[in-house]
Amino acid sequence: MNEAKYIWMNGKLLPWHDAKIHVLSHTLHYGNGAIEGTKAYKTPKGYAIFRLNDHTKRLIESAKMTLITVPYTVEELNRAQIELLKANEFTGENVYLRPIVYLGYGVMGVYHKEAPVEVAVSAWEWGAYLGEEGMKRGIRLKISSFSRPNNKSNMGKAKAVANYLNSQMAKFEAVEAGYDEALLLDDEGYVAEASGASFFMIKDGEIITPPNDNSLASITQKTVIEMAENMGMKVTRRKITREEIYVADEAFLTGTAAEITPIREVDARVLGAGGRGPITEKIQSGYFDIVCGRNPDYDHYLTYIN
Repeated sequence: MNEAKYIWMNGKLLPWHDAKIHVLSHTLHYGNGAIEGTKAYKTPKGYAIFRLNDHTKRLIESAKMTLITVPYTVEELNRAQIELLKANEFTGENVYLRPIVYLGYGVMGVYHKEAPVEVAVSAWEWGAYLGEEGMKRGIRLKISSFSRPNNKSNMGKAKAVANYLNSQMAKFEAVEAGYDEALLLDDEGYVAEASGASFFMIKDGEIITPPNDNSLASITQKTVIEMAENMGMKVTRRKITREEIYVADEAFLTGTAAEITPIREVDARVLGAGGRGPITEKIQSGYFDIVCGRNPDYDHYLTYIN
């Protein structure tokens, strides 16, 4: 990965290789922690973090869901991310930020109440999550044999560390089978989300995306819905079956890392003309106009750091 100079850890900037934890840190063994994925883009006014406050608020809410009290406020963590970006003196087109709340060293056993709460933020330059070619040509998607756990046994609304084992297994299965990404269904057989992104499909000009019944409430998904509706497009949120996907005209994934990634094929079924469709391209272009500071109507979503 692209290393940076510093990592923010418990209120201090530490050199990248000095940001270390004990091997008996509680989260390392039992998986209880919360993470975020936030992104800064180079704009005409310098770097700007997209929807910083929304991401930081979700981090703290995710930690609360998993019974972890974060020892910092939203405002303090926002300042930490800005401070880290400035200190690292990045020069690339975009920077990914990864805040994490985790349980540190001092307690072992499943009961975690007395474990110390630690907070860190890392940042590094990161290109297209699913590849530059995928952003233009589209990716191949496999519907996974793994499903998203139901709400009786899992907290899908939390961006929790432990939730990503499910995603990791689905992603590995898809890649080993020759695909780029996995799509997971819920326990009733309807589309939930990809391993780390939300799903959209287009049929007869209508944009359709599933509700977040047992999946993370995606900030990028919410942004795309708002943007598409402001462009005059029809957007519907409803359950989606796999059969509908196979005959979709277009499809794409959304997420902080995935951004707007077109899908050209699902389970060996070619979608539309087999590439990035015209509506997807319009959504993709509009999204980058927003995050790169080229659309003043959405400037309130940007936190400029210079």
